[in-house]
Amino acid sequence: MTNYTPTPTEVSQSRQQVLAWFARTAPLIRWTQTQSPVGTIYLAVNEHGLCSLDFGISLEDFLNRLDPLAQTEEHDLADYTAQLQEYFSGKRRTFDLPVDLSGMTAFQRSVLQTALNIPAGEVWTYGQVARMIGRPKASRAVGQALGSNPVPIIIPCHRVIASSGKLTGYSAGAGIASKKWLLQMEGAL
Repeated sequence: MTNYTPTPTEVSQSRQQVLAWFARTAPLIRWTQTQSPVGTIYLAVNEHGLCSLDFGISLEDFLNRLDPLAQTEEHDLADYTAQLQEYFSGKRRTFDLPVDLSGMTAFQRSVLQTALNIPAGEVWTYGQVARMIGRPKASRAVGQALGSNPVPIIIPCHRVIASSGKLTGYSAGAGIASKKWLLQMEGAL
C-alpha cells in the first residue's frame, strides 16, 4: 500500500467543491445586534423565525452558539429590533414575531409556550407553570426548560420566580440582576 499525497491544486479544488456544496445546502442564519438598556442584544433568525437572542455576552460567543452547520451573515432585522426598542420604551408589552423552537423537546416547548401567557407586570411561580402544563410535580424541570430558552425577553422566562418570591435563575445577560431589571421595568417588582 502506498501513501498518496494530493497536490496543492487537488487540495484547492477539493476545498472549492466543499465550499460550493456548503453554500448550496447549508441553512442560512441572519443576525444583527441592537443597543438596549440591558446592553447589546444579539438576535439571529433562520427560515422559521427568531432562533436565538442573547445579551451580556460577546458577539463572538453569540455567533459560536449558533448552528455550526449553518451559514451566518449580518443582516438588517428591522422588524425584530423595532419591536425590542418598543418594548424597552414601554410601548410594547408582547411580541409579534415568529420564533423557531424546533430544537427544543416537546416538554421544553410546552413550558416556553406557557411562559408566553404570563402578562407583563405579573410573575408566576415555577409550580404554577408546572400545573398549567399538567405536570404539577415538575417545578424543577420547568426551571431547566426555562433556562434553555433560546429567545429570552421575547419568551418572557424572566417572569417566572420561586414560590418563596425569590428571584432565581436567569441564563441571559447579567443573570438575576437582568431578571430583576426586566421585572422592575415591567412593573412586576
